[in-house]
Amino acid sequence: MYCEECKQRIATVHLTQMYNGKQVQLHLCQECAAQKGSIMFDIASNFSLPNLLGSLFGSNYNLQEIKPQQQVISCPNCGMNLSDIANTGKLGCSQCYISFERQLEPNLRRIHGNSQHVGKIPVRGGSKYMIKKRIDSLKQQLQQAIAAEEYEKAAQIRDKIKEIEKSM
Repeated sequence: MYCEECKQRIATVHLTQMYNGKQVQLHLCQECAAQKGSIMFDIASNFSLPNLLGSLFGSNYNLQEIKPQQQVISCPNCGMNLSDIANTGKLGCSQCYISFERQLEPNLRRIHGNSQHVGKIPVRGGSKYMIKKRIDSLKQQLQQAIAAEEYEKAAQIRDKIKEIEKSM
């Protein structure tokens, strides 16, 4: 999609506004958006979507802060390096997390509040989900104990399961 102003460059900035109850969309290139003043950014500062979105969550977030060291480290799996990640804001593969762990951890902590993914549990019904998850885990332990012929341990696990199910 081309810019609606200059009709020459590809539109990379997409604005949606509500005006008199109607939705108005505007698709602009970076240069036209900067001239129009719709978004305050400096093209010379290597504008990127991750930096724009990150700035909404904290003024000190900036992927450009990830500076490649003297020797260029690249992911052995996909070949991405730190400058590629800083420019795109995306990792190439799951191996990148391991390869660039030391450099990415401060940014992940600043953005997400933690560098370890723990998943999401809904506020409503989340406690029931956790109880069901605990019961499933205990049932797996029970099967392992029976397979290993540890019947006393299996009986204790069975009793825990019954106790938790009664509390539900």
